[in-house]
Amino acid sequence: METMLPQDIATKSPPAPGGSLADAADPTLPFALLDLELSLEGFAGGEAAFCEAVRAAASAAHGEFLFDLPATGLIADCRRIAVLRIPDVGETQRIIFAVLDQNDAEIRLLQPDEETEPLLHFTEAFVDLLERLPETPSDA
Repeated sequence: METMLPQDIATKSPPAPGGSLADAADPTLPFALLDLELSLEGFAGGEAAFCEAVRAAASAAHGEFLFDLPATGLIADCRRIAVLRIPDVGETQRIIFAVLDQNDAEIRLLQPDEETEPLLHFTEAFVDLLERLPETPSDA
């Protein structure tokens, strides 16, 4: 699988198409993104294994798998999209998208961009709602 990380993460690379991680606003990428990218390297392919692979990679990066849905109409040339929240600098969290290509063979990580802005807004509302829900007792 081709990695979407820049060769030298200390130097900002020119923008890559489609909101890939290489065009992040900051010149360095958080460690969680590297963990996530490395965890997805072993993806064997297939739509059925997509969620399982992304969920495991998010957990390995100390992040959260929020939800997944068909990517049709949201991102060109992708079959499915998973929305993840991973640790960023300090106490903040970063929303990123893991997308499965049309051939069910490769998972790419994407930053939210103009194309995915509506999905980012939906995700932010979803997270806000989850954070407002009362915690259920562990014995419930």
